Amino acid sequence: MTWYYDNVPYEYDGTSFGFVYLIENLITGRKYIGRKYFTQAGTRQVNGKKKKIRKPSDWQTYWGSNDTLKREVAAAGESNYRRVILHLCKSKSECSYWETYEILSRHALLSENYYNDWVTAKIRKDHLKSIALHHKNAI
Repeated sequence: MTWYYDNVPYEYDGTSFGFVYLIENLITGRKYIGRKYFTQAGTRQVNGKKKKIRKPSDWQTYWGSNDTLKREVAAAGESNYRRVILHLCKSKSECSYWETYEILSRHALLSENYYNDWVTAKIRKDHLKSIALHHKNAI
């Protein structure tokens, strides 16, 4: 199943760390907001020692961390859902910021129209320089 960004199928070009997404049930209209990284931490043996590396994640086949959503996708079929990338992000902090922003600005935790039932964020202001520069005049 395809991810869409700006209404076109998305192809990863290696310039982003991760993304914030929205998955929509096309039958009920219910939605889920989450974040996903393009890579994940791993280790590799080099000269008998473990070396930390980043390896590809399962982002292409990912359906979120919400168990209800995952069960519904399995039962109804992936073709009844649309996966949309809302924000491409340069860092973990940026992913956390935009995910939290989207969940809170849409009141997703208060609405039965969303699968979301919790949010957690660890965000450092100094890691958000690209957002701060982009939104400098808007604040």
